[in-house]
Amino acid sequence: MTGAGIELVETSGVFALDGGTWEVSNNIWLIGDDREVLIVDASHEAGPIVEAVGDRDVIAIVCTHAHNDHITVAPELAAHYGAPIRLHPADRPLWDSSHPGEKYAPLTDGERIVVAGVEVRVIHTAGHSPGSVCLHAPQLDSLFSGDTLFSGGPGATGRSLSDFPTIIDSIRSRLLPLPPDTVVRPGHGACTTIGAEAPHLGEWIARGY
Repeated sequence: MTGAGIELVETSGVFALDGGTWEVSNNIWLIGDDREVLIVDASHEAGPIVEAVGDRDVIAIVCTHAHNDHITVAPELAAHYGAPIRLHPADRPLWDSSHPGEKYAPLTDGERIVVAGVEVRVIHTAGHSPGSVCLHAPQLDSLFSGDTLFSGGPGATGRSLSDFPTIIDSIRSRLLPLPPDTVVRPGHGACTTIGAEAPHLGEWIARGY
């Protein structure tokens, strides 16, 4: 890789919440170059992530939110690389249900993380969970949206600690003003763009999910 770029690692496993379990596939995004990398989410198993990172320095493991399928191996990766786990503190109850006693460094809205010369801005987008965040890397024309925004609409809000009006407000006020050609790279499934999703906001509100 020459210059900063984006790599995708896919893993599969179980998402568990509110007494239910679902088999899911997750996207883990690596932002960086040949020397250093930022890991976005730590899903299911460490092996594929470690293989993709190789011998590069890990700046941080940033968790877009604390549902168990996005943080499964965060402590394992942090120990392996000597890198901090970053998470918005509003998701502390979810984090503690998976990793009680494990430490993380709090993310703040508007914070900027620099990796391989690229600035990544933290955008707090509550709704799917209280501490959900997206990461905007304008130099890479990319938004790492976690479970806040997908191709086809918002992330799910039918479970505990989630709220549909809140996620709609987050998307409308914080994400849709981004440039239309911004590539949305979600925590599950296919990529989309801000421009492709913006015209459908009214439809999502009308259907209620």
